[in-house]
Amino acid sequence: MKNLRFKKITPFVAIFFLAVFFVGPSFAEKKKRVFIVHSYGEGHICGQPQHEGALKAFEDNGWVVGRDFELGVYYMATKKINNTPELIAEQARIALEKIAQFQPDVVLILDDNAFRTVGLPLSGKPVAIVFCGLNVQPEDYNRIQPFMKDRLHPGGNITGIYEKLHIREGIKVLASMHDIKKFLFLDDLSPTGKAIAKQVDLEINSEEGKDMLPCEIEQATMHSWEEYRETIEAINKSDEIGAFYLGALLLKDAAGNSYTAAEIIPYTIEHANKPAMAPNYAFIKLGLFGGLSVDFYAMGKQAGLKVVQILSGSDPGQLPIDDAKKVAIVFNLTRAEKLGIKIPSDILLAADEVFRK
Repeated sequence: MKNLRFKKITPFVAIFFLAVFFVGPSFAEKKKRVFIVHSYGEGHICGQPQHEGALKAFEDNGWVVGRDFELGVYYMATKKINNTPELIAEQARIALEKIAQFQPDVVLILDDNAFRTVGLPLSGKPVAIVFCGLNVQPEDYNRIQPFMKDRLHPGGNITGIYEKLHIREGIKVLASMHDIKKFLFLDDLSPTGKAIAKQVDLEINSEEGKDMLPCEIEQATMHSWEEYRETIEAINKSDEIGAFYLGALLLKDAAGNSYTAAEIIPYTIEHANKPAMAPNYAFIKLGLFGGLSVDFYAMGKQAGLKVVQILSGSDPGQLPIDDAKKVAIVFNLTRAEKLGIKIPSDILLAADEVFRK
């Protein structure tokens, strides 16, 4: 047998082969990392559909959690639990600390509280930010902390999806099946409530908006749980108000107890005798009447696609800030029957989803 001769292995080469053997392929190519920050608590009816939609977008485009990228998640729970400025600020501090430890390539931020307190402080930092479900105008945030040149070409490290509510179209759908003299918008003093009020101003209260509507529009800001209950009673007694928009989703009573969608929606279903539109169709599934609402799952997928583009090498500053594209015509037939409203067959056929509860 011939003697086998081995070339001398230098210390550097030895270290390299040992590293590859023990560490594996990730030594040569670091696995991508995505971190999702929720304004909401885990399982929230607004946050969870966006989260699941984003994960679906990842999977559909070949990005599987654990195989192709690592995923971190933090729930700030700023709607029901941590809903004072001090508590929100503390949650933001924790989220930023977790992001620093996780070192993600992209941070996906769901809703305004998280974007305002976590996303904006990361403007200009070496991490890509994709927001989803903003109610506040991006331009308003840009005045607080500059992060974009314009929506078409943001130019920095932040892009995302703005939650346009398509209010005019929703009112037209509702008015086509129900006699409405006056439509009442309800909002509250939370950041989301104020943002909804501004969307109404921008979309409805322009001269063009008023000319295109089939009924009178009125707005009312709810300052407390007690005021909301009184307002529902007043709506019931009104001969003019034919329907209302439930944009009041965070209220407190005189004792300081918080009421969110989880409490407000069941109360509304039990006590209101007029149909209510809602910001998203998960609320309709829970029992509100319906109409035209934002599809939060589709909005999450839309944001997830931006994350995929960035993971694949795109510059977030070159990805436009888009409106939520998909709105769904959705009705709850049980609620319609209780209210005595017959939904025309052509509208039912055009509906994206119909619930019974």
